[in-house]
Amino acid sequence: MARAIVLRQLTSSAKTRHQLAEKLAERRVPSEAAEAVLNRFEDVKLIDDAEFAMLWVRSRAQSRSLARSALRRELREKGVAQHLAEAALEQLDDNSEREAAAALVRRKLRPGRDLSEPVERDKELRRLVAMLARKGYSPGLAFAVASAELENQSDRGPDF
Repeated sequence: MARAIVLRQLTSSAKTRHQLAEKLAERRVPSEAAEAVLNRFEDVKLIDDAEFAMLWVRSRAQSRSLARSALRRELREKGVAQHLAEAALEQLDDNSEREAAAALVRRKLRPGRDLSEPVERDKELRRLVAMLARKGYSPGLAFAVASAELENQSDRGPDF
């Protein structure tokens, strides 16, 4: 029964050992049986938290433009060991994180807005910084990137 549950879980998407252990516990599988099945699946590399973390970071950083802190939190919630999470997060460096933030701001900029008025510019800056903060970017980086991109937009003019 435990084996079938784990196989069914893994057919939809990769899972961490922690996630699978929780699912087995929900189904009231005895802990000895759950441990044996999970160990066997790890032995044959059907469960690999390190590989899961690497793929998760790569995927979520690209598709959702999440910062390292947000990815770290997600991996922790999925039960990935801290050392495995940190190893996976090494894929992202400061430059790639900054460029991802800048690309995200460029996508979210509203074209044609007149930002020559300080009140409107500040309002747009706050909106962009808040969006980056929700994605896990640090306040300093969010402010610097949003300010630079707004400055680039104003250099190009309102019609870019």
